[in-house]
Amino acid sequence: MPDTQNPVELIKRAAVDAVEAAKPVQLLFGTVISVSPLQIQTDQKAIYTEKMLVLTRNVTDYTVFMTMEHETEMQDGTGEEPPFAEHRHAYQGKKSFLVHHALQAGERVVLMRMQNGRKFVVLDRVGV
Repeated sequence: MPDTQNPVELIKRAAVDAVEAAKPVQLLFGTVISVSPLQIQTDQKAIYTEKMLVLTRNVTDYTVFMTMEHETEMQDGTGEEPPFAEHRHAYQGKKSFLVHHALQAGERVVLMRMQNGRKFVVLDRVGV
């Protein structure tokens, strides 16, 4: 047991108390239990709702613009492709694509608690 009258121990204890009171950044793991409204339950059994969560692009649908340089492909005659008139042409330019990356129920995620513990950044999914 530390000597509470020792000035060095008092300073150490005050520093530890100050850090704990400030609630510095902390990583948590959780599971998405609902997507609409978004709810994530942590391993500590707390449930965080949309208004408490900050989502990164890693866990949301988003649009990317890509430069395309491609040529259409001819049917190979197997009958597996949908029918279309045989033609071949190049297409190129900048195209917009939607990346479907929104969270789904049951997925495991890693969260970072922000200073003071009122908001949580959902960083990414955790391995399958």
